[in-house]
Amino acid sequence: MSIDVEYAIKKDIKNNPVVRDVHPSQRREFVHIAWLMAAIACIVLFSSWQRYNLRHNGYSMQALEQARTAAEALNRQLRLDVETLRAPQRLERIAIETLHMQMPSTKDTLVIERTSPSSPDQSAVAAAR
Repeated sequence: MSIDVEYAIKKDIKNNPVVRDVHPSQRREFVHIAWLMAAIACIVLFSSWQRYNLRHNGYSMQALEQARTAAEALNRQLRLDVETLRAPQRLERIAIETLHMQMPSTKDTLVIERTSPSSPDQSAVAAAR
């Protein structure tokens, strides 16, 4: 009996897990599924990226439209200011009050009539060429 106990104590039992080799067809199937999932992930990422860019460009376009309308309003205001500054009544008032100019009398003015330039004779033009 002492021999049996000694044998049971000294016997080295390895409890390593059983390792199964993966069959090549299972490995191929796993690689195929992994590639398929990667392709689906790429398609989903590309689609979401496109949607994000579309939305971002829409917001940018809206902001640019608002900036354009503000610039057009400022342009109208500045054109109105230029026209009021160019008004003949205002220029006359500044000339008289600030620059102490006087209105010319009718005897001081001289009217020169403009004549329209006559076109040269066609034969003279042809002879010059």
